[in-house]
Amino acid sequence: MQAVLTFPDLSPEIFTISLLGFDFPLRWYALAYIVGILIAWQLARMAIARPALWPGDNAPLDRTQLDDLITWIILGVILGGRLGFVLFYEPAYYLTHPQEILMVWQGGMSFHGGMLGVVMAAWIYALRQRIPVLTLGDLVAHTVPPGLFLGRLANFNNAELWGRSSDLPWAVIFPGGAAQSCPGVEGLCARHPSQLYEALLEGLVLGALLLWLAYRRGAFKRPGQIMGTFFAGYGLARFAVELLRQPDAQFISPGNPLGLAWHMGGYGLTMGQLLSLPMIALGLWFILRARRAATAAPA
Repeated sequence: MQAVLTFPDLSPEIFTISLLGFDFPLRWYALAYIVGILIAWQLARMAIARPALWPGDNAPLDRTQLDDLITWIILGVILGGRLGFVLFYEPAYYLTHPQEILMVWQGGMSFHGGMLGVVMAAWIYALRQRIPVLTLGDLVAHTVPPGLFLGRLANFNNAELWGRSSDLPWAVIFPGGAAQSCPGVEGLCARHPSQLYEALLEGLVLGALLLWLAYRRGAFKRPGQIMGTFFAGYGLARFAVELLRQPDAQFISPGNPLGLAWHMGGYGLTMGQLLSLPMIALGLWFILRARRAATAAPA
């Protein structure tokens, strides 16, 4: 008999407060966002408190500016993440149901959209405050992995974004008919816990790499290197995990059982992989640019 893990008895909601006839639940995913932002804020405060880490031994902004930046980033994450999901994954549905676009409490957020929202928010804020854009990008980028780690754990807790069928010992039988039914598999279907793979790669591994570069290799003094490493690192991790992750249902059809967003001759890429390729290319460009600038700088 196949050795698999049964999904633990977990609820997406931590608790619910009833007030004036309305229920206000606190969900694990919302808590992941809140705690992730708080950790990012603390990491940023630690970094700007050490001027020697930065070009010219001068932090790019002060604590008051950082507090203002956090507000911009929160708006960027929410608006970008939601609009990214709408445009990248279910544009046809929301074209006919535009009133649901801003109903974020119903679920549906895109990391790539959230990332674009953060990039735009930080870029605009940097221009308004006359802060070097690449330096601010490095500051923001090195704080993101803890939030990714917590977000992927919340995905696992919610029994969503699971992987393809697997017979590995750590494969998980997720709840729900869609998760437990796989073509060609008799009985309950066990799947890769792809959420945990992403938590490990995007959160722990990438986060440790960025902190090592920032605090041990002086990367903040090479503007763009940490941001580029984050883009390329996330893109590579997401591209790899997509090989084991079940694609979104709207991309699956009888002629496309793998749910590829683009395919030709039996080969193709998922939507997550398509969105990750520009991140990888952009990240490598920023890394090379930072290295060239450091080499050309006078000793």
